[in-house]
Amino acid sequence: MTAATQTQASRAAGVQSSRAGRFGVLTRTVLTTLANTAIMLTVILVLWLGLLSVFDVSDFVGKGPLDVYEHLFAEEESAATRAEIWGLTLATMRDAAIGFIAGMIAAAVVAVGIVMSRIVESAVMPMAMIVRSVPLIALAPLIILALGRGTAVVAAMGGIVVLFPALVTIVFGLRSATPQIRDVVHVYGGSTWDVLRKVAVPSALPAFFSAVRISVPGAFTGALLAEWLATGEGIGYAVVSAVSRSQNTQVWALVVVITLVSLVLYMVAQLVENLVLARYDMAKEA
Repeated sequence: MTAATQTQASRAAGVQSSRAGRFGVLTRTVLTTLANTAIMLTVILVLWLGLLSVFDVSDFVGKGPLDVYEHLFAEEESAATRAEIWGLTLATMRDAAIGFIAGMIAAAVVAVGIVMSRIVESAVMPMAMIVRSVPLIALAPLIILALGRGTAVVAAMGGIVVLFPALVTIVFGLRSATPQIRDVVHVYGGSTWDVLRKVAVPSALPAFFSAVRISVPGAFTGALLAEWLATGEGIGYAVVSAVSRSQNTQVWALVVVITLVSLVLYMVAQLVENLVLARYDMAKEA
């Protein structure tokens, strides 16, 4: 066997090994995510049934998993109920996506400004702390008066919920690179922007995906508040409407559906995080 043939065989073996490694990472990640989802669902069910039993909640108010199942699948009106809840869920997912995107973009831009300039940090962080410390429900009337009751108020209220935890997490990630690595870039003539692009941003990937994962439930919280207080759409308003009409089973069904959707999206974000970081680590090792 010639040297060229040996080299080609070695490269082919390396490619096959890399593919096998990636497939193994994907399989382990998916299985871990599914196991975590099953554990979380079990915990939720145990807490649900346990709290109803411990606090001796009236059957008229407190509904269990079987009650919700019958409401969604076993009654004559179940098909219409599922169609109604599906439409409400889509509206809430849309509103959550708007708030999530607005909050994450704002957090990323502000985080870069904070890392690049101490002046920006001194100006922005106190304001962010003040906004975070005031309950959103207290700010809602002012936001509604300023922005109305359309998409803008959904983006503002959802963005406020998402912004602060994402901002803190991303800033921490951008500053996680060691000073020695930064100095190497400067020694070779790199600018501050080069340090940000080649050092800070890659080192902030784990923090960024953590911010995404943390922000998913927050985006739903912001969307539900905006629907309840401003837009009159989606599950946020439907829950209030059902409570006022004593449709308690409908209330529980709405809460269960939005909880499951939030949980699934959280797990999807975690799966994407694990896959991207695993691929990034493999690329670095290669």
